[in-house]
Amino acid sequence: MKKKIDKNHLFGVVNRLGMKLTILTLLIILGADILTFTAAIVIGFVTGGTNDTTQVIAAVVASIIIGTLLSFVIGNTVLKPLSELVKATKRVMGGDYTVRLEIGWIEKHTVKELRELIRDFNEMTEELRNTELFRKDFISSFSHEFKTPLVSIRGFARQLYEGDLTPEQQREFSKIILDETEYLSVLSQNTLLLTGLENRDIVSEKTLFSLDEQLRNCMIRLEPQWSEKDIEIDMEGLEDVKFFWNEQLLAHVWNNLFDNAVKFTPRGGSIRVCCAEKDGNVTVTVTDTGCGIPESALPHIFEKFYQADSSHATKGNGLGLPLVRKITELCGGTVDVRSEPAKGTEFIVTLKAGTYDTV
Repeated sequence: MKKKIDKNHLFGVVNRLGMKLTILTLLIILGADILTFTAAIVIGFVTGGTNDTTQVIAAVVASIIIGTLLSFVIGNTVLKPLSELVKATKRVMGGDYTVRLEIGWIEKHTVKELRELIRDFNEMTEELRNTELFRKDFISSFSHEFKTPLVSIRGFARQLYEGDLTPEQQREFSKIILDETEYLSVLSQNTLLLTGLENRDIVSEKTLFSLDEQLRNCMIRLEPQWSEKDIEIDMEGLEDVKFFWNEQLLAHVWNNLFDNAVKFTPRGGSIRVCCAEKDGNVTVTVTDTGCGIPESALPHIFEKFYQADSSHATKGNGLGLPLVRKITELCGGTVDVRSEPAKGTEFIVTLKAGTYDTV
C-alpha cells in the first residue's frame, strides 16, 4: 500500500527550503558587493585610481574569495559527512554492523536532512547488529538443541539395528527413540511458530469463543500426565468469559503454561486455574505447588532456549515461555510470574481491553 503524502507538510518543507535559499542568496549577494567594493578601494589605492578595469578585477577577486569560502563550507558541512556516510554504507554492505557515524561539530551544523539521515543510519546499523547477534545466538542454540536428540536417536537406533538385545532393551530403546523424535517434532513446530510470530503485528482469523471452556479443554488434553502423577486439578475459579481473538493461537499459551505446571509439580501436588473479567480486562492465573523457579532464573525464563533446570531432569526445549509472552503481547496483554523455590509458581496472564468484542 502506498504511503499517503501530506501535502501541507510537503509545502511546508518546500517553503522552509525556499526561505533558506533566499536568505543564503541575499547573503552571498551582500558579501559579493562588500568584497567587490573593498577590493576596488584596495586596487585603486595601489594603482592610484579607479576605472572600469579596476571594477572588473575587483569583481573577479571577490568571486574567487566567495567561491573558495563556499567550496570550503559546502565541502565540510555537506560533502564530507556525505562521503563518510557512503564509506560507512559500504562497510555495512560488507557485513560490518558495528559501524557508527559520530555527529561532531560539522555534522551538527550541516543541513537538517543530512543530520537526520546520519541518525537514521546509526539506528539502522544498531538494529542490524542486534538482529545479527540474535541470528547467531539462535542458530547456535537451535543447533545444540537439535543435535543432542539426533545423537541419542542415532546411538539407540544403531544398537537396535545390530541386534543382540533383550525384548526389554528393545522396548526401552524404542521408547527413547520415540520420545526424542516427539521432542524434535515439538521443537520444530515451536521454532517455526515463534519465527513466524516475530515479524507479525496483525493477527487474523479472530472469532468469539468461550475462554473458560478453552481452558478446560487444554487441561483435559493433559489428563494422562496429571492423572499419572495424582495431581489435583482445581478449575472452580473459572468465570464464564467470552473472548474475541484467534482461538487456535491463544490455545498455545494455555497448553504451554499447563504443560509446565504438570511437568514441575510433584506427585500428589495441585494445580489451580482461575479466569475472571474485571473492568474490561481478562485475567487468567495458573498456580501450581511445584518446585518453583530460582530467583536468579526469573529474569531469563522468557528468553529463547533458556531452561532454569540446568540438570535437564525435566525435558523441555526452552521455547514454550517465549511463545507465551509473544502471543500474549500480540493479544495486547502481559504475562507475569511469581515463584518461590519448593513452594510453587504462579503465572498471571492479563488480556487488555480491546482485544475482545461483544459481537
